[in-house]
Amino acid sequence: MSSLVVKYREVDPYVTKDGSTIRELMHPDRHGVANLSLAEAIIPVNSTTKRHYHSQTEELYYVTSGEGLMMLGDSQFSVTRGDTVCIPPGTEHCIQNTGKGDLIILCSCSPAYSHSDTVLV
Repeated sequence: MSSLVVKYREVDPYVTKDGSTIRELMHPDRHGVANLSLAEAIIPVNSTTKRHYHSQTEELYYVTSGEGLMMLGDSQFSVTRGDTVCIPPGTEHCIQNTGKGDLIILCSCSPAYSHSDTVLV
């Protein structure tokens, strides 16, 4: 199968520096994509990711399930299924699951996500 097609069931999850469980759906280190990454993040009930920022990476969060409280710079606001948030490089952020089920987010990063570009605050 082409490295441009990834089967969800074949992607092993891991925990990132911010504490969320991630499935890297497309990433230059493992797939045919060149300049960005796409991952699914799962934040369990009553959990919050660690506040952090990315020096180089611009990130998009697209909420596919659940409800949360997004902290973005000095702002806080609710997010729910269908909402999209742009996180500019250098902007501190984290998200809290405020719902009754898992908060599930698609995260797109350009340039691609890297642990070395993730700075915990």
